Amino acid sequence: MAKKDAPPRWDRKMQQRLARGEAAALGELYDRFASLVHGLAHTVLGDERGADAITRQVFAHVWEHPDAYDPKQGPLRSWVADLTHRFAVQRLRDTESAALARGGHGTPEDLERKVQRASVAARADYIVQAMPAPLRAALELAYFQRRDYRQTASDLGVTEDEARRRLRLGLQLLSTAHDVGAPPGYGGAV
Repeated sequence: MAKKDAPPRWDRKMQQRLARGEAAALGELYDRFASLVHGLAHTVLGDERGADAITRQVFAHVWEHPDAYDPKQGPLRSWVADLTHRFAVQRLRDTESAALARGGHGTPEDLERKVQRASVAARADYIVQAMPAPLRAALELAYFQRRDYRQTASDLGVTEDEARRRLRLGLQLLSTAHDVGAPPGYGGAV
């Protein structure tokens, strides 16, 4: 029971520490979420320098606006992922719009399609990273190693029914990547 209560409690305590201006809290938050933030930003932008800039922007925003996070809306991880997604999409739009204004190829519709594809990819990455390890392991075996559910069951040491269940649940979660909005688990905006 305590394990189930731990993430929200950690989230609230982290927010309180950030609100008090504890630099160590920002360091701890960075250690915990920097790879998530950078990975999502890189997925949207396809650019290492842009991902670095978004990572700095996200953690600066969290540091400057810790009260913008509402623990009642979902986990801190989801809020940080949502910030990352929104900042990265805005940067992509700004960059691509500037390229169009300079006479680049494409149309505003092409830009929106690019933004939509990047958003879906980032959301899928987030979903995979956030899903429970047993589901993720089953999907990785089936997708990357081209295992069927029987082979997946054998590799994971579970029944075939359990392997099918994990694959089905994992795919159901992934199917929500096309849904518009915040990452799963966070219902609010900043």
